[in-house]
Amino acid sequence: MTTKPRARKFRVRRTEPAAPARSPDAPATGVQRDDARPLPPDADRSEETPDPATAPHDAPTAVQEIAAIRDEGLSARQLRLARRVAQQHDLPATSDLDAVRLLRQRGIDPFQHANMLELIVPKGGGEPHESGAPDAFSGVPAPTDHQKRDLTRPVPGKIDLPSTGFSPAERRNREIGQIQRDIMLRRRRRLMLLLARLAFFVALPTFIAGWYFYRVATPMYAANSEFLILQADNVGGSGLGGLLSGTQFATSQDSIAVQSYLQSKDAMLRLDRDVGFKSHFSQDWIDPIQRLSDTPTNEEAYKLYSKNVKIGYDPTEGVIRMEVSAADPEVSADFSTRLISYAEERVNDMSQQKRGDQMEDALQGFEEAQAQRRNAQEALVQLQQEGAILDPEGVIAGLRAQINNVELQLQDRELQLAALLDNPVPNEAKVSGAEGDVRRLRELLARLNERMVDASKGENSLAQLTVRIQMAQADLATRDMMLQSALQQVEQTRMEANRQVRYLTTSVEPVPSQDPAYPRKFENTILAFLIFAGIYLMISLTASILREQVTA
Repeated sequence: MTTKPRARKFRVRRTEPAAPARSPDAPATGVQRDDARPLPPDADRSEETPDPATAPHDAPTAVQEIAAIRDEGLSARQLRLARRVAQQHDLPATSDLDAVRLLRQRGIDPFQHANMLELIVPKGGGEPHESGAPDAFSGVPAPTDHQKRDLTRPVPGKIDLPSTGFSPAERRNREIGQIQRDIMLRRRRRLMLLLARLAFFVALPTFIAGWYFYRVATPMYAANSEFLILQADNVGGSGLGGLLSGTQFATSQDSIAVQSYLQSKDAMLRLDRDVGFKSHFSQDWIDPIQRLSDTPTNEEAYKLYSKNVKIGYDPTEGVIRMEVSAADPEVSADFSTRLISYAEERVNDMSQQKRGDQMEDALQGFEEAQAQRRNAQEALVQLQQEGAILDPEGVIAGLRAQINNVELQLQDRELQLAALLDNPVPNEAKVSGAEGDVRRLRELLARLNERMVDASKGENSLAQLTVRIQMAQADLATRDMMLQSALQQVEQTRMEANRQVRYLTTSVEPVPSQDPAYPRKFENTILAFLIFAGIYLMISLTASILREQVTA
């Protein structure tokens, strides 16, 4: 379902056909409506149907087409635009509705946006263009003076054309165009300001940096070298030490220690004492940025040393890579050779210190074990000398054997005496002899028991002396075992110390370079551009955020 466009009402100045002459006091027959007053409902058509008497030979068809166009409900503004387009195409239109009809017969849409833009007058409404000159705003030829007079000339017997004043739509188009030009100018101005800021904060510093790298910077020659720290062959090694021997993990700590030493201030001071590191970089022909002062401090020299001496350790291969830069290729190679010799001395010192500490502890333990065994043996000999008996245990064992033998003889004699006494008429001589043997055996047993008791009593008894001798012998056996263990520890420590020996092997010798390695002109210039651009971007974003926060 389509809706019929609603006719818009505009204030139009209409002039009726001239009436016969009348006196000044007579009322005017032509009606002229003020633009400030609204039109009546029947005033939204700017033209009436042409008179059939004055219509051409195809008047019936034209009247029907005009009636159909009137029924479309076109607004007065659309009809005026159609009249102006018809005049631009030199069509003999007798009214606005007839202009729409003729344009449609020509295949021209009078209400197309392109046709409407052709009717916009230049900015400012100044002096008219020359006849046929193109309009600066729309790009179409401007109307001539004759065409402008035709725009204001009334059609015979009909109403006048619209006045030369701009309609609200035309004024709106003019204002839109002005706004677009202002926006375009503002964008151009902002673009120029952006380019100026970029040129000042990015391009100019980048140009200065590039100029320094290409024209001012002193070329530096680099001497590259590679060396690694190896461990002695682990002959007969076992356990975790045997598994790690011969790999980079066995010497990683030593490699890291050597790297730290070469990057330290101590190495820089030693290099300065030997070959004059400070004096080389204090020469006048070196650029001011890389040149040291005449009397530089150790901190200034160490800062330059850290920049020109680069050392890296690769844990996967166990290789230490060193790059030494100097203003002269021979000097850079000399610096690199000196530093390698310092590293070799440091490796030897660390190995010697480690071996010395291990052997010192092992030998000290062995000497203590020897002294303790000697003391134990001397104590045993002294105990044996104090008792005048070399073997107290043997004496006590002999007494016990004699006592046992006497007890057996006594029991035998007592049995013989009991057998003689059991006879009804015992032999007195035999009985007396048996009783004497029993008595003598008992006396001998008593004496032996007394000797045994005397040997077990007192501080110097055989029992006490035996106990002391046994303890001394046990102590001597323990000291023998400790001495044997200490001796074994000394041997193992000696073998381990031999395995702890480190060797520094130079795989790549430093060679003087023919071409300078620094500065890298193009790379450094690009890096400077990226740095300045990043700083500018960060500052601009921060300023934009702060401005938005303040104005919010």
